[in-house]
Amino acid sequence: MNTASPELLTVPEVMARLKLGRTKVYDLIRTRRLVSIKVDGCRRIPDTAVRAFIQGRMGEAA
Repeated sequence: MNTASPELLTVPEVMARLKLGRTKVYDLIRTRRLVSIKVDGCRRIPDTAVRAFIQGRMGEAA
């Protein structure tokens, strides 16, 4: 069982992982297709949310 908390990524890190632009990443956050939280006014995305987004897209493509 993995009890470690998920790594929190910045928007630029998510942009690099998904090969998407800043506007698209914020659009995914705004439409709640990508889960995010705010930490002292800074947007952070759990790495698990990025993986879930990718898995969901792969499921749609199948």
